[in-house]
Amino acid sequence: MFKTSTLYKAIRECKSDVIVNQGGTSSGKTVATLQNAFERCILEKNTVFTVVGQDIPNLKKGAIRDAETIVRDSDEISQHLVGSFNKSDRFYQFKNGSVMEFQSYDDAQDAKSGKRDYLFINEANGIPKPIYDELVLRTRKQAFIDYNPNYSFWVHESIIPEPNTTLFITDHRHNPFLDEKTRAKIEALRKVDVDIWKVYARGVTGKLEGLVFPNVRIVEEVPAEAKLIGVGLDFGYTNDPSSNEWVYMYNGELYIDELFYETGLTNPDIAKIWMENGVSNQQEIIADSADPKSIQELRNLGYNVIAASKGADSISLGIDTIKRYPLNITRRSVGIRKEQQRYLWAKDKLGKPLNVPVDAFNHGWDSVRYVGLMKLVTVPVKRTGRSTMIAYKPE
Repeated sequence: MFKTSTLYKAIRECKSDVIVNQGGTSSGKTVATLQNAFERCILEKNTVFTVVGQDIPNLKKGAIRDAETIVRDSDEISQHLVGSFNKSDRFYQFKNGSVMEFQSYDDAQDAKSGKRDYLFINEANGIPKPIYDELVLRTRKQAFIDYNPNYSFWVHESIIPEPNTTLFITDHRHNPFLDEKTRAKIEALRKVDVDIWKVYARGVTGKLEGLVFPNVRIVEEVPAEAKLIGVGLDFGYTNDPSSNEWVYMYNGELYIDELFYETGLTNPDIAKIWMENGVSNQQEIIADSADPKSIQELRNLGYNVIAASKGADSISLGIDTIKRYPLNITRRSVGIRKEQQRYLWAKDKLGKPLNVPVDAFNHGWDSVRYVGLMKLVTVPVKRTGRSTMIAYKPE
């Protein structure tokens, strides 16, 4: 039906009431759990399987996308077993009466609605325990939990110690379908920061400290009155995402809204996304100057892409400039939201923080930094023989 990993088989054979999957990045834990979800829905008639995420944007770019890939890659499932997928209400209807639904809950009261046979809490460190408590109380058979172990939270404190709970700890080495270049990049984190490497390359519970942008507020949307400061673009492809962040100013605060954050995008793909979203070919887009070939290709495709100016200490200067303002990120900006919890200051051999960030989990923030460098950095301007500092002000 589908290609599986050893984790999938371990989950399948586990009879515990609660199965916890703690894993490093690219360990395959979410896909393995979803494969088990499809199998249960197929083999057990009239089963209700609820997949819960922090919010709908996270689900759409994570678990729902993985589920769509599972269905697409299996002719047996897509042609004979799944009846339909309701995109507006986010559920699969199986031909045997089973349902796999994808839900998000505002609070514990909201989570009291509905009952189910199986429950999957995806990226649990983004979901409050009272919501989990209400959901698991209304779950008849089994509950599944997964997360990256950035730090200890309620699962470690209250769930793992409970009887009839099984903990699986996995990392990228347990994922047989991962390419070698990605594996090498994950392992290379050890050279940068051992604590980060333990969390993301080995699945060990960490205590990651020293976030570059610790104080960020999540908002539903950019205020209508906000003025666009600039648009940033960071290039990626196979292993790194291409990121397009739009930076606005309102009442002295910055608002960040993400148009895309995806791997595998060619330059024509990027241009197509801009065209489909009505991005004007007059809109200035500030891109990573390290890729002049891509900048020129996008210009040839009709878009006003320019290279970000980089000088000495441009990374530190860009970060310092952005941090002068209160930061708000829209809920739909899933890529940079996840980076915000992973983008850290580097440390020396004694564990002392350095004034440079770790070069990882920073693609969205690099896009924002390009805007900061070009549009928000104060510059000396000579007037009547005097040097005066003039700050950028949105029109």
